Amino acid sequence: MAWNDATPVRGMPQSTRTPGVGRNYFKTAMLMSFLIALLAIGGQVWGGTGGMLLFGGIGLVFNFVSYWFSDRIALMMHRAQEVTREQAPELFEMVERLTRKAGLPMPRLYVIPSQTPNAFATGRNPSHAAVAVTEGIMQILDRRELEGVLAHELSHVRNRDILIATIAAAVAGLVASLGHVIQWGAMFGGARSSDEDRSGGIFGALAWAILAPILAMIIQMAVSRSREYAADAGGAELVGDPEPLASALLKLEEMNHARPYEYGGPATAHFFIVNPFSGVGGALLNLLSTHPPIEERVKRLREMKRGVRFV
Repeated sequence: MAWNDATPVRGMPQSTRTPGVGRNYFKTAMLMSFLIALLAIGGQVWGGTGGMLLFGGIGLVFNFVSYWFSDRIALMMHRAQEVTREQAPELFEMVERLTRKAGLPMPRLYVIPSQTPNAFATGRNPSHAAVAVTEGIMQILDRRELEGVLAHELSHVRNRDILIATIAAAVAGLVASLGHVIQWGAMFGGARSSDEDRSGGIFGALAWAILAPILAMIIQMAVSRSREYAADAGGAELVGDPEPLASALLKLEEMNHARPYEYGGPATAHFFIVNPFSGVGGALLNLLSTHPPIEERVKRLREMKRGVRFV
């Protein structure tokens, strides 16, 4: 592994925690509530109280299945191979030290056979977590930078962001699917049964079917971006210095633009620490990214050092 030696960083004082982290959690809860409300309203529009209960039940089943199997699907999709301590001793040592500091169980470790530098965490809870890194990330980052990336991913595990992201994606997908159902039903006059209010019902149903999936997609992106900011702050606190992660993010952004990732697709981009497809699709796709702008993430990380003396 091509890590450069660096001076270890001691713990960062608790006072360096950014006040915005708590707001990120509140914002996430509000956005998730709004997503569920969109789905419930759609079910009401489609089939009254029965429709609302039906789609609520489908949502629960879909979320359960996605949550339970998402780790296996993600690892298989990205061709991740589990590694042992003998195969990657430095990686194991680094993750073990970080998990002890974070009070987490040791996750399974995987390596993805890709030269595009990136990493992600998955698993239904901290006891069933996995952290995957590409071959490329271990070649371009020094030890401190990789430690910052791993701490970011372990913060996702500690905060149960995997569950949040899975539910957000599942509900947004259900809202989009329900939108298609309502559009077809409205075109055939199925929104309301009585003659006097059928036209109004069709108009309301079509308005929801068009606007709700767009809102759901925007909310899903907002949830994902909020969790990335929180994981950046948590990772910086775990390492004891925000600079290694900030430096790593700049390197990863540059290399992912130059060398787009070859596995999966944009639907799985939210798994990774940086968007692996940021170099594909132009400005519009980047605008709709599940990740905050790297410049803003780096700015927030470096603001954590203002007025703080690291010892």
